[in-house]
Amino acid sequence: MNRTPSSAAPAREHADAVQGPGSGSTLSNGLKQRHLSMIALGGVIGAGLFVGSREGIAAAGPSIVLAYAVSGALVMLIMRMLGEMAAANPASGSFSVHAERSIGSWAGFTVGWMFTALLCVAVAAEALGAADVMLQWFPGTEPWMWVLLFMVIFTGTNLTAVSNFGEFEFWFAALKVAAIGIFLVLGLLAIFGVLPGTHAPGTSHLTGDGGFLPKGVDGLMVGLLASVFAYGGLETVTIAAAESKDPVRGVAGAVRTAMWRIALFYVGSMAIIVTVIPWSAPAIAKSGPYVAVLDYLKIPAAGQIMNVVILIALLSAVNANLYGSSRMAYSLISRGQGPAFLGKVSGGVPRRAVLLCAAFGFLAVVLSFLWPDTLFQWLLNMVGAAVLVVWGFIATAQLRMRRTLEREAPEKLVVKMWAFPVLTWVALAGIVAVLLLMLRDENQRIQLLFTGGFGVVLAVIGLVRQKSLGKDADLAKK
Repeated sequence: MNRTPSSAAPAREHADAVQGPGSGSTLSNGLKQRHLSMIALGGVIGAGLFVGSREGIAAAGPSIVLAYAVSGALVMLIMRMLGEMAAANPASGSFSVHAERSIGSWAGFTVGWMFTALLCVAVAAEALGAADVMLQWFPGTEPWMWVLLFMVIFTGTNLTAVSNFGEFEFWFAALKVAAIGIFLVLGLLAIFGVLPGTHAPGTSHLTGDGGFLPKGVDGLMVGLLASVFAYGGLETVTIAAAESKDPVRGVAGAVRTAMWRIALFYVGSMAIIVTVIPWSAPAIAKSGPYVAVLDYLKIPAAGQIMNVVILIALLSAVNANLYGSSRMAYSLISRGQGPAFLGKVSGGVPRRAVLLCAAFGFLAVVLSFLWPDTLFQWLLNMVGAAVLVVWGFIATAQLRMRRTLEREAPEKLVVKMWAFPVLTWVALAGIVAVLLLMLRDENQRIQLLFTGGFGVVLAVIGLVRQKSLGKDADLAKK
């Protein structure tokens, strides 16, 4: 494979991270450490936790706690690997840059554009979800009105200084952290029977409603799949780190603290839900697990409180996904893997890349209204398993990059992967196991096939480009 020589790579990566092709301008460094910390938190606490967890609970019962613990351990390994590479070589293209360096330009092209497409489709899906929440409060309105409003607001936010994006995410994340923190405290008080009007449930709901594994191992496996995809979004913090004043320290701190937050917010809240109320309670399917628990605890206006939190989570995702997709697209373009005219930076922001990703998001929204069961579903399926592809490239790139760093620049290993290379191989095995589980489920199988087909198309284009560039380089030497 034609790879950039290791000696030249660091300089090139730094240029790719901040310099637009022929732009004469650079990305700003307006993100602060508090922004990065909250972006990491915001990536952990998303709509997948508040809304999507009901499906996992319905499938796995109390064993959803185990499912989230196992998938959370896998995510911790992925984030640790990504943190190691991002701290050593901060770049706005993050894992795409690392894959290009370690595997080949085709790999950076493939994983970069797949991740960009994933986030653009997610922008549409999250904006539609936020519109659904608004319709509950304003039933006489139309969904497109709210989608248009949200898209205009956050496109504008991302077109201005990156510090504005950081501030939005900081306060969005702060509200989500406060909400989940209050929920955890109330849940613990209820479990110990301290909260007025409650009695300690003990293990009655964990073992008394069909047992810890009410639907057997198959139910646990379905819950595991649901929990894996709920963790998507953590990768954005390593993209954002390139625009901070001290990217190495910033990403190192954000990745480290993300570890215990995963255990606290995801595993902890799942444990509280299935301990406080029966996993099969109709209220979980009807209102969602968090509302069901708050209603059981007789918290006034529980449903409306959670609707506000869910709306904040969805809007936070719209904002973060627009940011992440535009920075990944910009990085690809700046490395010659996209149309050069889209790579211009003005005012420290790659505005053309932002508009490209926002336009794709607008298009996806239009498709969702015109053909919700055909074209939009096709888009959703196309990126349904993309996060697993991204994780696979991250693990493979880290395996190769770590050896190079140990040999050529050990001082850059500010964050180190635990028990290397054993746990990296464990993570790769875990990714393969999840892919095999997806093949067992018909709906998941369709997503996997669509994503696989999309990935193959991107890889072929990337390989053709890599060979073509290699021939051009050989001709230039002659």
